[in-house]
Parts: sequence; C-alpha cells; structure tokens
Amino acid sequence: MIDITLQNFEQDLLQASVQQPVLLDIWAPWCGPCKSLGPVLEKLETAYAGRFQLAKLNSDEQPEIASQLSQAFGVRSIPFCVMFVGGQPVDGFVGAIPEAQIREFLDKHVPSPDELAAEEDVAEAEALLAEGDTASALDKLAAAVAADPANEQARFDLVKALLEAGQVAAARSAFEPVAARAADTITPHARFAALAIWLAAAERAPSLDAGALQAAIAANKRDFEARYALAQLQLAALRHTEAMDELLEIIMRDKSWNQEAARKAYVAILELLTKPAPKAAAAAGEPKGGALQLAGQTTVAPSDPLIDQYRRKLSMALF
Repeated sequence: MIDITLQNFEQDLLQASVQQPVLLDIWAPWCGPCKSLGPVLEKLETAYAGRFQLAKLNSDEQPEIASQLSQAFGVRSIPFCVMFVGGQPVDGFVGAIPEAQIREFLDKHVPSPDELAAEEDVAEAEALLAEGDTASALDKLAAAVAADPANEQARFDLVKALLEAGQVAAARSAFEPVAARAADTITPHARFAALAIWLAAAERAPSLDAGALQAAIAANKRDFEARYALAQLQLAALRHTEAMDELLEIIMRDKSWNQEAARKAYVAILELLTKPAPKAAAAAGEPKGGALQLAGQTTVAPSDPLIDQYRRKLSMALF
C-alpha cells in the first residue's frame, strides 16, 4: 500500500498502473465508512497476491486530486475507490460495499492468477530469445499459452518463435485456435493475419525450387505466380526484404492480381517486422495550465528506418 500525493501521483499511481492495476482509495480521517472499508481493501490486496496494488489518498490533504477524480466520475461522497489501468482511471465504486462486491469489481480489472503467470512467462521468454536460448523460450511461451489461451501476445510470440526455429507443424498446431480470427474479413486481426500468410509460405516452401522460379521470371517478368512463390520462399527463409522486393514487382505491374494477394503479403511482412507499441506511459513533467493530468500518454514504438523505407515504397506503388 502507498499514500498518494501531488508529488508522487504520476510515478506511483499513473506510471505504476501501466505495469500493474492500482486501486486508489479516497478517504478522510472523519469518514466512518472509510474506516471500515480500509481494512477490507488491505486484506484483499494481500489475498490477491500482487494482482493489484492498493493506494490511498487523504482527500483532506490532497483536495485537488480528490476533486478532479470526483468530477470525472460524477461522485460527491467518500469513500470513493478508483481503478487505474494502463495509466488511466477506468472504473470506480462508492461506499463501504461488501467484500464480495469488491471482489467482483476487482475481478473485472485485475489479471487472474493464470493470466498473471502467462504474462510472467512471456516476459521471461522474450529475455531468453534475446539471449539466443530458443528452446527455453519456447517452453515458457507454450506454458503461457497453456495457462492463458486467450493471451494474444503469448500465442503470437509462440507461433513466431516456432516458425523462426523451423518447427512448421508445431507452429500450425499453435496457430489453429486463432485461425478463424486471422481469416475474419469483418474484424480482422492484423497480427494473426500476418502469421497466417507466413505460415502458408513456410508450409509451401519445401515444394518450391528457387532456380526454376527465377528462370520462369527471367523468361516472363509478368509471371506473377512464380514471383509470388519466390516471395513465399524468401519469407519462409526469413529474407524479408527480398520477399517484399518480389511482391513490390507484382504490385507495380498489377495491383489487383489474385485479389491483391501481393499487397496483402507485403503488408503482412511489415506487420511481422513491426515491434508492438510499448504499454502506455504516464505523462511526465509539470501539469499544464495548473491542471492535474489524470491520464497517461499513449506511447508508440520507435521508428524503424527499414520499415519506413518499405512503407514508402508500397505507398508509391499504390498511389
């Protein structure tokens, strides 16, 4: 548990909630219900074992923060609890409600034990991959998916790592539970759709002959079937720029060929190369205009010169 003030509001509440949900209890020494609610919240923080952090704010000592949160939620009484997730206030409740109702509230916003374990496994796997320990990383990612099958990051990382390791059949097995989402044309999932294109290339690659494909292209530059197959071969071999170069040749000559298959594959490779944006970070610096900023700022992944270059190439070919 931590006490929140204007001085630590950004770091210990907003920034902390990027990594872990934080429940802020707004109370006052004269408030009877506050005195009964406080011990219950402290008990639950212990019971939830790191799944959320409890923070407390004395409304008499920190009226600016209490007032702005109350206005934001249309609340005029205490105790008032606000849940912060990802650097922003997302929900709240008023009054010394029963413990069972508080648990229901918490369970809407904090990760389950399995979800928390999966997140830890994904973080450890990323470190292992950076160290070159692919086998251990795959074990961690498989454990993460088993613990939390809905964890999209864990599944994406597992399929990606399996493909990079050349374990195509295992990658297909890991991908199957999200195959329908990848193929959904109404609400497409870009990263899973990109995996589907990569997986298809990896499965087709053993049947392709690079020399024969290059000879076919040399004889007919508009042999788009051969160019697309060669791009698939390059993608399966992790030669991403070579694959995009072949796809770009198709796009420049016939944008709509095979229902825009070349453009879709090109965009998929860009998606695979693009690192996911980091979690939202809390706003830094002094509040502007004297107003307290209650939400963090969205951050984006650093720009990659290679990706930027190939995005420009695609734009020029399309427009």
